[in-house]
Amino acid sequence: MAQNPPSFPAQPTDVHAPPWRAVISASIGNALEWFDLVVYGFFAATISKLFFPTGDDTVSLLLTLGTFGVSFFMRPLGAILIGAYADRAGRKAALTLSIVLMFIGTLMISVVPTYASIGLLAPAVLVLARMIQGFSAGGEFGSATAFLAEHAPNRRGFFSSWQVASQGLTTVLAAGFGAVLTGSLSADQMNSWGWRIPFIFGLLIGPVAYYIRRHVDESPEFQRIEATTTPLRDAFSEQKLRLLLAVGIVILGTVSTYLVLFMPIYGVKQLGLPASVVFSATTMVGVIQMFLAPAIGHLSDRVGRVRLMSIAAVLMLLAIYPMFAYLAASPSFGTLLVVQIIFGTLMTSYFAPVPALLSELFPTHTRTTSLSLSYNTAVTIFGGFAPFILTWLISVTNDKLSPSYYLMFAAAISLAALVGTRRHLGFK
Repeated sequence: MAQNPPSFPAQPTDVHAPPWRAVISASIGNALEWFDLVVYGFFAATISKLFFPTGDDTVSLLLTLGTFGVSFFMRPLGAILIGAYADRAGRKAALTLSIVLMFIGTLMISVVPTYASIGLLAPAVLVLARMIQGFSAGGEFGSATAFLAEHAPNRRGFFSSWQVASQGLTTVLAAGFGAVLTGSLSADQMNSWGWRIPFIFGLLIGPVAYYIRRHVDESPEFQRIEATTTPLRDAFSEQKLRLLLAVGIVILGTVSTYLVLFMPIYGVKQLGLPASVVFSATTMVGVIQMFLAPAIGHLSDRVGRVRLMSIAAVLMLLAIYPMFAYLAASPSFGTLLVVQIIFGTLMTSYFAPVPALLSELFPTHTRTTSLSLSYNTAVTIFGGFAPFILTWLISVTNDKLSPSYYLMFAAAISLAALVGTRRHLGFK
């Protein structure tokens, strides 16, 4: 079985604690966060025309994806403030705050008029909404992961993996909306009101998540410790190496995740496939995440997280270039589906153990601050701007295989971080 680092042993847990209530509470908020991110990315081409009309489709798309990336600058701030709040006041309080902020950002996107109606105020409101969402997301993953891990210390891999599974569910929902809407509505209908439907659906998740989080029990492990008043200072003074390794570990997971978000743009713009076809194939990645993540998480509890993740990272490093070459040479629904199935399997195999591994890197009293900061640093630098970087790389190099180079780069860094985690900290 995977072991906690000797200096940070798991706290004993109450055998009567209801971990499945924690799973539902944490996962539903993570689902709302990820749903809004995926929907924005999936409908970036439509949003670019409505909010950033420059007369050049590529420039408009880059501005839209740049706006998507700018919101990620708020993530480290959210990680510091909400993460520290979680380590001082509790995971439950932080989770409730993050879901309220995410709901506000989603509401703003759902109702904001387009550029044609209010001019430059439209993209300004869109940017503000995305920044609020970025701030919320900065504290969401760390608080939810710590909350899940601390409800079941002996099965961290399995229960924490539901973070990844919930992302899979929202990928299925978002891609499903994309397939249905692009397949059944005209271009005028999509531009007029169709693109708002998924965001309005996302609003329905907010009140439900808020209610559940208000009524869930606090993490038993957090209740047993004396909370620190200086979690950020403690993290930087005591855990510099662990923070650095955690950032490296997250890189492949976040680049893979945002490559999924980029695929509808890639499929339409670079492969010339119908949007409905691309969305349908992308749905498969979400399905794989939903069902495979808990199984991989359970397996990581038994054989070790670093071992499983290293295998997945090596396979990703070796397979991603041939997959994109195959896809570029034979663009079709069947080819895209095969690539998405392989990619989704490798991505989930790597990403599913990540939340548990990160939670084990840090002690309880600074866990959320350290976890949030390391995770969101990697996401901000390497993940949030991935769609923008990939679009720019393809535009500059005219090479459709550019996404594979970026993913190979990410895999190499994360492999080095996993080796460091094994050698210096003794994780298996």
